[in-house]
This record gives sequence, structure tokens and C-alpha cells, in this order.
Amino acid sequence: MGNPFTLTFGKKPAEYIIRREHINEIKGAFLNTPSRCQTYLIQGVRGSGKTVLMTTLSIEIAEEKDWICVDLNSSLNLLEDLSYRLADACESAAGLIDRGLDISVAGFGIGIGSREARDNVSRCEHYLKQLSAQGKKLLITIDEVSNTESMRQFAGQFQIWIRKDFPVFLLMTGLYENIYAIQNSPQLTFLLRSPKVTLGPLSLSLITRQYESALNISTEKAIPLARLTKGYAFAFQALGMLYYDYNVQDNDASIQREPDNAAILRNLDSCLDEYVYSKIWNSLSPLDQKVILQLSDEAPSRVKDVCDAVGMNSSNFSKYRERLIKKGLITAQQHGYLEPALPRFCVICRLYQALI
Repeated sequence: MGNPFTLTFGKKPAEYIIRREHINEIKGAFLNTPSRCQTYLIQGVRGSGKTVLMTTLSIEIAEEKDWICVDLNSSLNLLEDLSYRLADACESAAGLIDRGLDISVAGFGIGIGSREARDNVSRCEHYLKQLSAQGKKLLITIDEVSNTESMRQFAGQFQIWIRKDFPVFLLMTGLYENIYAIQNSPQLTFLLRSPKVTLGPLSLSLITRQYESALNISTEKAIPLARLTKGYAFAFQALGMLYYDYNVQDNDASIQREPDNAAILRNLDSCLDEYVYSKIWNSLSPLDQKVILQLSDEAPSRVKDVCDAVGMNSSNFSKYRERLIKKGLITAQQHGYLEPALPRFCVICRLYQALI
């Protein structure tokens, strides 16, 4: 059996903790008759599992009767990409129907030549009418959105399609700052009314049980591993992958080599640094970085001490505090104290600072 954990972003790993509460919330909103909303936003820090959650939702909704799902690439022209994805979806549906019925009877009369002559919006509306005539509903997913011109054009047109009563639904993921910028764009204020889920840490008890099962270790050994992850989805996968690789069994299954915990920790830091933390660190403002460097990975830090260290009073500090909390980088579980939300984040960030 291969390693059940993976560091491949967006890929659903064999060992995966399902965020069933969020899945049921979004599916309920879309599948309810009438639908409670037609857009939903998923936000969270890098490595929190946004893409995996969206992928799981897309797969489950595609299995529902009369639903079609298309995935758009946020780096492309979204309206053009949608027109091609819709063409593929309609042609696939026509192919299925063609096995038993005439295509024109089914309502999918698709002319490639005429399709090429239309502009992107006209082509999209042509296919949306075809799908609507068949009682189909369309879910569009976009991963890692940002406030680009293409995104603004697409979202503005999507709002028009909602007004035209097309059965279209939109599910997007993004970082807090990108979702915030899109929602507050003057042309896209309708997205302010869109419901949103913010991905927090995974349950430590569920991580403990997953580690017990996948790594074949006792509860006593699994608990400190779970605590080390702080519920961070990427760390859950990275630590599980490293422990699995080091926890090699000999031919005699009763003999198990103890893993090298120091080596695992060094490799965990390397994974966190290379895959996520360096990108997070470089996206922060210099003052945000100064705040992070005053925190400890070992124990909560007093807000007053942090303010004194960065030269701010509590009033000025509050906006930085709130922004870092919303970005998923710090928590304030105790009044008057702050701590990093991500495992070993401050240790690694201090290395970045030392290397400048």
C-alpha cells in the first residue's frame, strides 16, 4: 500500500477529513427548492483545504439528477472559458441522448460553425437556454479567484444571468484578501450578499483518529502529532506523509522501527516553508510581518507586549490584529492574548527575517 497522505494541492487524498458541515450547508443552499442562493464563497488561508472542499462539492452535486458542473481556470478569460466548457457539456449530454433519441428532440441542436461566430456572452446564453430547456442546472466552480478584469466581467455577467432566471450557480474559493477585494469592487457589490464559509482548523480529535488508523499507532502517540498540526489541513497531510514514510515496518510485522522525530520535524518545516509559508510571508506587509515576529509558537503572547514591540497603541494595532485574524494567521482565543494559527509559523518566519 502506498502512502495515503499527499502534498498535491487540490487532489483529494486517501486520508481526508471531510468537512461535512460545510458540504451540507452549501449543498442545502443550492439543491433546496427553491434555491436559497445561487452563489457561495469559500475562503481560507493557503493550505486550509479550500480546493479539496470545492472539488468534493462539485463531485457530489454532479451526481445529483439534472445537474451539470464545469470548472473554470481563474487565469484564463473566464467568459471565453465558460463558453467552451458549456459547449463540451452540451455535446456530452447530446452524445448520451443520441444513443436512444434524436438529438433535435432532446433539444441539443449544436452547430459548431454558428458557435464559432458568436461572441462569448451570446454563446454562453445559447447553451444556458439549451440546458434550461432540458431542466438542467449548472454549477460553475472557480478556484483561487482574484480581483482581475476577467473576474469582474464574468461576475457582472453572472449577475445578469441570475436576473434572467437562468439556472446557474457559482462556487468560488479564494484567500481572504482576494474575496474581500472582489466583494467590495464597485461593479460587484451583489457578491456582498453572497453567503461565505471560512475554513478554520480541522478537528484535532478527528486528526488523532485518522493518524491512529493510517499510521497504525496508539492514541498516546497520535495525540501529540495531532496537536502539532494545530488542525491545519496541509500540516495534517505533511506530517502524516512524513511519519508514514519513517514508520517503516520490517518483514516481521510485530517489529516496528521508531521514527526519527527530529528528522520528521525538520522535514515538516521544509514542507511548510517550501509549499505555503514562504508565499504567505511574502504576501504580508512589513508591519504585518513585524507583528508575526513578536508572537511565540510556544505560548500565547500578550497584546500589550506585541504593541510595545511594534511601536503601536492598542487602537492603532486593532486593525492589523483583525486583518491577520481574518487571513487565518493568528487567533485570539484568550482575551488580551494572541497566538499563531498555523503550526511552527513563527519559527519559520524568524528564519526568513534572519536571512534578509
